[in-house]
Amino acid sequence: MNKKVAVIAIGGNSLIKDKEHQTVPDQFAATRETCVHIAGMIERGWDVIITHGNGPQVGFILRRSELASHVLHTVPLDSCGADTQGALGYMIQQSLYNEFKLRGINKQAATVVTQVLVDKDDPAFQNPSKPIGPFLDKEMALKRRDEEGWDVIEDAGRGWRRVVPSPIPRRIIERDAIKNLIDADFVVIAVGGGGIPVIEENGKLRGTAAVIDKDYASSLLALAISVDLFLISTAVEKVALNFGQANQEWLDRMTLAEARQYLEEGHFAPGSMYPKIKAIVDYLERGGKEALVTNPENIERALAGETGTRIVP
Repeated sequence: MNKKVAVIAIGGNSLIKDKEHQTVPDQFAATRETCVHIAGMIERGWDVIITHGNGPQVGFILRRSELASHVLHTVPLDSCGADTQGALGYMIQQSLYNEFKLRGINKQAATVVTQVLVDKDDPAFQNPSKPIGPFLDKEMALKRRDEEGWDVIEDAGRGWRRVVPSPIPRRIIERDAIKNLIDADFVVIAVGGGGIPVIEENGKLRGTAAVIDKDYASSLLALAISVDLFLISTAVEKVALNFGQANQEWLDRMTLAEARQYLEEGHFAPGSMYPKIKAIVDYLERGGKEALVTNPENIERALAGETGTRIVP
C-alpha cells in the first residue's frame, strides 16, 4: 500500500490556549482537542509524525527551577527540552490512544525523545534571539536582565520575554528510529520543541544551552524522511498578507517564489509567521513536495482543499 506521510507541526496554541489556561489539565484539554483533528487526518489514510512547540513549558520548568534553587539543583536548558518532550509526548500519546479507541483505529503513538545536532560555531550563540518562557511586563524583564543576566526583548507587541541562542538545526540524531516507527505503522511524536540541541566534539555529543526553532527542525525532519506533506498547525486558519491591517489579504495558495517574495517584503512577523514560512521555503527549496498552514480545528477541511494556505514548489 502506498502510504501518505505527513509531518504535522503543532503550535503552542494547540497546547496552551491563553494565559488563563496554562495548567497541566488545561494543556491536556487543549491537546485532546487538537488530537481529535489529527485522528481525523489519520482516519483519512495519513501516517503522521507530530512535532510540537514547548516554549511556555520550558519557561515554567526554568521558573520553577529558579524559585526552588535554594533547596534543589537547577535544571539546564537541554534537560528542560528533554523533560517537556516526555511530558507533552505523553499528553499526545494518551489523547490519541483514547481517540483511536473511540474511532476503532488500530494504531499506537510513540514519542521519540529527539536530539538535534547544531553547529557549535553557529553565529546564533553570539546573538541570542529565541523567546522562551512566559511574557513579562517591561519592568520585570529589565529586573531579570540586571539581576540574573538574562537577554530580554520586546516580543511582537505581546510583552517582554527572555531570549536564548537559536542555532540552525543540522541533523536529526534519531532520524532512523523515527523512520522505522513510521514504516512500522506507528504515529510518531518527535523533535518536540525543535529537539534537544546537541553539539558534536571529538565525535561525542553533548547538550548545549539553546532552543531550536520547532518549525525549522520540523522542516529538516520532513526532508530527512521525504514526507508527502509538511503541515504547520497554528493560531490562524490561513496565512495573510498585511496581517491585522486594513488591507489584510488571506491567501489560499502560494508558490515557493511567492512565499520567498513575501518573506523579503517583510509580510510576516518574526517570532510568529516568519519562521513558519521560512521553514516551508527551506523545505520546498530542498525538494519538499507541498506544505499547508491552518489551525487545528480546520486540519481536515484544509486537507480536503476547503481552507488553509497551500504552498507548492
